[in-house]
Amino acid sequence: MPTALITGATAGIGAAFARKLAADGFSLVLVAREERRLAAAADALRRGYGVDVETLAADLTSEKELATVEDRLHAGVDLLVNNAGFGHRHAALQMPVADQVAMLRLHCEAVARLTMAALPGIRARGRGGVVNVASVAAYFPYGPYSASKAWVVNFSEALAVQIPERRVHVMALCPGFVRTEFHRRASIDTGAIPGFLWLSADRVAAAAMRDFARGLPVSVPDVRYKAIAGVAKYVPRGVVRAVAGMLGRVGPNG
Repeated sequence: MPTALITGATAGIGAAFARKLAADGFSLVLVAREERRLAAAADALRRGYGVDVETLAADLTSEKELATVEDRLHAGVDLLVNNAGFGHRHAALQMPVADQVAMLRLHCEAVARLTMAALPGIRARGRGGVVNVASVAAYFPYGPYSASKAWVVNFSEALAVQIPERRVHVMALCPGFVRTEFHRRASIDTGAIPGFLWLSADRVAAAAMRDFARGLPVSVPDVRYKAIAGVAKYVPRGVVRAVAGMLGRVGPNG
């Protein structure tokens, strides 16, 4: 039975990945900060899907706790889902530097270190890989969140083209607005976001795993967000910056 380790696994997209992978027969290693939520999530997955579930309580911005998760990855997994992340209600000029550094540690340093801890064993087995959860915000320049997610996309694409094993994949996942706890935890007002732009976490996880199986380096779930990402790539940067300013008023997602 293959094993998947998921960070940020107790809510939102991470929890949706846990349900999807459990349904596909994976044993799970769930990583999140809150032990009580981890225990409850693990119990529900065991009862609902009959799979083995380990838990690791860890704050990935802590050097010691990040190293603990690295050690678990060195022991071997088949799939890593780097999902842990957070948003912030303030734009770059108003966002405290300490919060920006914490965001970079979680979205960039932790993603890099956990990916590099997982890949040697995965490559040795010749199958599996890494899904790094980024955001469609990566295509729009409006602050530390989008900048960190742009790094995730670039990092993932670089690994995807460098890994020679045909059945080992690294993929960046770039969802748009997803109905999760993400915005509430960041105190971001979502009232201005049109209803048609919202996605469900379960559909995002299912689409991601389909794209991962196809070996895509980047997955943008839903045709609406494929179009938005395409606009960001091909229209003049002045237009992209204007759109980014509009998006900045409702906050990112991830």
